[in-house]
Amino acid sequence: MDIRGTDTPLLDWSGDAIALGFFENETDITGELSQLDQKMGGTITELIEEAEFEGKSGSSAVTRIGGNSPIRKLIIIGLGKGDELSLDTLRLGAAVVARLGKKEKVQTLGIHFPVVNDDAGKTIAAIAEGMILSLHQDNRFKSEPEDKPSKLETVDILGVGEQTEAIEQAQTVCSGVILARELVAAPANTVNPVTFAETAQTLAQDYGLDIEILEQQDCEQRGMGAFLGVAQASDLPPKFIHLTYKPTGTPKRKLAIVGKSLTFDSGGLNLKGSGSGIETMKMDMGGGAATLGAAKVIGQLKPDVEVHFICAATENMISGKAMHPGDILTASNGKTIEVNNTDAEGRLTLADGLVFAEQLEVDAIVDLATLTGACIVALGDNISGLWSTDETLTEEIKTASETAGEKFWVMPMEEKYFEGLKSPIADMKNTGPRAGGSITAALFLKQFIKETPWAHLDIAGPVWADKENGVNNAGATGFPVRTLVNWVLG
Repeated sequence: MDIRGTDTPLLDWSGDAIALGFFENETDITGELSQLDQKMGGTITELIEEAEFEGKSGSSAVTRIGGNSPIRKLIIIGLGKGDELSLDTLRLGAAVVARLGKKEKVQTLGIHFPVVNDDAGKTIAAIAEGMILSLHQDNRFKSEPEDKPSKLETVDILGVGEQTEAIEQAQTVCSGVILARELVAAPANTVNPVTFAETAQTLAQDYGLDIEILEQQDCEQRGMGAFLGVAQASDLPPKFIHLTYKPTGTPKRKLAIVGKSLTFDSGGLNLKGSGSGIETMKMDMGGGAATLGAAKVIGQLKPDVEVHFICAATENMISGKAMHPGDILTASNGKTIEVNNTDAEGRLTLADGLVFAEQLEVDAIVDLATLTGACIVALGDNISGLWSTDETLTEEIKTASETAGEKFWVMPMEEKYFEGLKSPIADMKNTGPRAGGSITAALFLKQFIKETPWAHLDIAGPVWADKENGVNNAGATGFPVRTLVNWVLG
């Protein structure tokens, strides 16, 4: 699909279908649209009336254009209230257009949407992201895919100029999102710690990243007892992955991204039973997948920021070697942990990942993890929880997420709740009371950061969509690659 920006006037464009955006309760046809309506024999006015179209967000209608019109079909899209226009409004509108274009077998499409804040580059990038991500299909594991690919070949975004650089950047960002989607969607017999590390090696080779993979013996020498405690039951070796992007010259910042990378989580001896969602635990490496997706993007965009991508990859399995409830593990910073639930394993792997990240002497650390069901209970499937020790970093993540159209909610770091993690025989337990479970999980992770500004993202809900939602089709979403990239780019 070739996405292009153009200054071609609306009245002069020709192709299979034209998509027009309307604000809510602003569907009167005036100016240039009135001239286009006349050229189309009143089709725009007729479609608005017949569909009782009001321009509400997500609404749409399609019709054929008769006569000798150089355009075959008309698509109208609701963009919601004009005073609430945002980049995500256009991103979601473009996703609707893309799906309709696919359904209508459109090959050449024109889009006429408003420009957000007079920024044509960001406008066209949002539209391109909506188109690309909504049309992505993952048919790797189907012998005969039922869903036919889109026939859409050319998309002209009207009234924005060429904007080649913005389109190319959007395509690059989408490539990282799609990598994350495909890692999360792949079953555990395809993506495991070994193949996950091989993916990281491929990224390093393709995009000029430095890579260090610590094997089990290396992790033992570094005292990574928390990570290795989780890994010890698996027949597959753990892989501690450290990818680094370094710009030419002196970087303006040094950042670290640490992604939870459990390629499968059985729950360990606290086994996830029937009805627990154990069959979906291939996606427990959603944080690591997004970390590698962001690495793919940053390796191509090459900002003047040094970025470290860290994934402690393993399975949480059951065997005679499995860690037991009641075991005490020692993390690489010397902290001791009483394991009172082997199914709270992600935070154990992150503990050693965070210690490693801080030893790199970076300016800020963000970890991301499908960490707690409690966060889904609190915020639902579409919003991620955000905890941080630093207000500046919090604002940076919020700004990055708003541009990306990925939702976060700042959660409290209630220190008093750490009382629930105290152990009579170790420095802490790995889980606290049922109440406030996502908060105590964040407080647990905080014990492995000394001074570096740090943020924790609990992405358990948004990494997977049970049905089509915005730019995401059902399945893995690639959340929050776009937020991470925006954060790094500043």
